[in-house]
Amino acid sequence: MQVSWQSLYDEIFACEKCELCRRIHNKVPGQGNVHAKLMFIGEGPGADEDMQGLAFVGAAGQLLTKMIAAMKLEREDVYICNIVKCRPPQNRTPLPEEAAACLPFLRQQVALVRPRVIVLLGATAARTLLREDFRITREHGKWVEKKGVWFMPTYHPAALLRDESKKREAWNDLKLVMEKLKDLEAQENGGFEGV
Repeated sequence: MQVSWQSLYDEIFACEKCELCRRIHNKVPGQGNVHAKLMFIGEGPGADEDMQGLAFVGAAGQLLTKMIAAMKLEREDVYICNIVKCRPPQNRTPLPEEAAACLPFLRQQVALVRPRVIVLLGATAARTLLREDFRITREHGKWVEKKGVWFMPTYHPAALLRDESKKREAWNDLKLVMEKLKDLEAQENGGFEGV
């Protein structure tokens, strides 16, 4: 049985499955186009996100907005969320049990949005959704297909702010995403684009 957005948000806001909910201002479920073909999944909310209750609104979020714009899209065209819905203390990496507690919410979000492509922003998202031993520096930019959804792991915008030399690699990953979306759209249209 598929849940509704309202019941999912109600569940997220009522959740006390792990300790993260104890010291936050707001839960941050995610936002964007609930019918998006493209979804971005990050690690967890930071201080700005915790204060506003919105995903990716701080410095990393501003860079993500620029990355989306470079793809000729708007934030309103995509769906953006995180592995965990509550801010870890001092923005630390979510613990495996914290990620596991939130995973059912994320699965429901993916089921509701039904994206064709998911961009995994950073190692935590890739390790949670692909493989525990995933190495983002070695394995970013390589497609993984699961249950008809294409996953593209790339660097988290916060990592790009810390090390700008990775921006070119991240842009190359996003160009692959743009190509994939175009290919999938052509397949949906019977492969007769422009005829």
